Amino acid sequence: MTGTPAAADHTDGSVRGRVLRAATTLFAQKGFENTSVREIVDTAGVTKGGLYHYFGSKDDLLHEIYTTMLRMQTRRMETIAASDLPLPHRLHAIVVDVVATSVSHLDEAVVFFQSMHLLEPAKLAKVRAERRHYHEQVRALVEQGQRAGTFRADVPADLVVSHTFGAVHRLGLWYRKDGPLTGEQVGHHYANLMIAGLLGDFAL
Repeated sequence: MTGTPAAADHTDGSVRGRVLRAATTLFAQKGFENTSVREIVDTAGVTKGGLYHYFGSKDDLLHEIYTTMLRMQTRRMETIAASDLPLPHRLHAIVVDVVATSVSHLDEAVVFFQSMHLLEPAKLAKVRAERRHYHEQVRALVEQGQRAGTFRADVPADLVVSHTFGAVHRLGLWYRKDGPLTGEQVGHHYANLMIAGLLGDFAL
């Protein structure tokens, strides 16, 4: 799956969408704790009543910012995983897609890395469960390839997934949209490294 990644569903012009866009930008620029509700509503051009009609707190906004992106990425991953592509091509396409969509929603990625630990415990547990669900489905594809003899079996599938997605989750720390590589190009490099490691037979 290539081309422009589908936008997360808070990019519309509704009050809810404007609040989410403003909060995402401000949280990425200033940090969650340093952003006030007043700044969010002023940036969004709405009233506090408009914000609280959809979100009970800043915590709700933080939760929605990441889960909106994660659910979009999960839908796309599941579509690729269910396709008729050969298994290595499916895994490759999934990694390219998750990198490209993370880059196209870079503020959301920054917010996640910087501030997700600030969620109240129940919401944090829910986010971790949804992210784990994504990772487990990718791990299942790796394990499928290992059982079939397509991939080397001496590298634990959990380690493959942790290594790859650990790098994806840190894109917000270093990626710059005015840099030399597009998100899709970075995704291809990440995916090539993952698949080469799974197919390779060299080990020290």
